[in-house]
Amino acid sequence: MNEEIPRADAQMTPEQLAKVAQLSQSEMRAIDETLLSNARHEWRKVAMVVGLTMTRCNDAVSLPDIFYSQRVRKLVDDGRLESQGNLVYMRFSEVRLPTTSQGTQEPSSKY
Repeated sequence: MNEEIPRADAQMTPEQLAKVAQLSQSEMRAIDETLLSNARHEWRKVAMVVGLTMTRCNDAVSLPDIFYSQRVRKLVDDGRLESQGNLVYMRFSEVRLPTTSQGTQEPSSKY
């Protein structure tokens, strides 16, 4: 059987960090909202959420997948997404939109 060995996500290069530093607050909010729009109330691989977001957001500025993965971690830290697995491994972790304590789904926010 050929099982893949998980590898931690790479770090951004200085050039990539410089591109990220040039993002405005409104661009950062738009990226976060796009990440949230690609999440579901069912568990979804972080790599899927990142890939879908990159397809929609990467036209203007070429940003690496690790940037989007780090934004997912921020959204989890802020309570806007729930996670399972180690988020350092985007292909081996999952996220979903938060649910209420009764198990019902909260409406997605539109900001």
